[in-house]
Amino acid sequence: MYNTCPKCGHVRKPKETASKESCPACGLIFKHYLKSQLRRELGFQKTRSSARTATAPGLWSHGKALFLPTPSTPSEPLVFYASVITYIVFFIWGWQFIFMDYAYYQINTRIDDAVPDIFQSFMHNINLVFHEAGHVLFRLFGYFMAVLGGSLFQVLVPLIVCGVFLFKERKAFAASIALWWAAQSLMDIAPYINDARNGQIILLGGTTGAESEGYHDWETLLGMMDLMTYDHRIADTVDGFAVLLMLLAFIWGAAALRQQYQQKK
Repeated sequence: MYNTCPKCGHVRKPKETASKESCPACGLIFKHYLKSQLRRELGFQKTRSSARTATAPGLWSHGKALFLPTPSTPSEPLVFYASVITYIVFFIWGWQFIFMDYAYYQINTRIDDAVPDIFQSFMHNINLVFHEAGHVLFRLFGYFMAVLGGSLFQVLVPLIVCGVFLFKERKAFAASIALWWAAQSLMDIAPYINDARNGQIILLGGTTGAESEGYHDWETLLGMMDLMTYDHRIADTVDGFAVLLMLLAFIWGAAALRQQYQQKK
């Protein structure tokens, strides 16, 4: 079986090869040695398999720790129930935004009515403040960024708020509400993009894109990028992504509330 003993290294002589069961020098039984080696090899393979299996839960636990940080103190019942009410309000409100037809004014072409439903929400006025601020802030980076900065900044602000709540304050539920705001702000931009060619939306100042050349942000942007004919498709994509982002905010908020419930006093 073995010409050289795997234990003591004894090299068997021709006259010793008659005994194939054990080593004449140390008495090692080759059959038992083989079995122990097989068991050791199988055990090593199981360990490697377990390590690979443990990788996925490890990633999940890291992701959970990042996006659902454990509160330093148990949640007060009053805080928890206030969070539940807040979630219900934003959940219902969010579905209203999801079901709004941002492109409705393509059918009703009367200029007096060319104000998308989402623009009539008070959230539009909040977004508008950051939109106009973005034009000023991004003016430092050239004309294109100055025009894009309005739409960009109105989405960046809620995302920054989301990041502060998540990474600094470690409050997942508040971060999910900020993500909801970012999604709603994207929905607020979709009608503006969709109106690039039509120029029917009444803009700040009471004029429309059709009446004032270079006044409509997305007419200018898509014109500069030679993408004007894709305005409706881009608007659909932005609105679709916003819907997915809002659904993610719903799921995240529900998970954060579940965590609060498990840890409340």
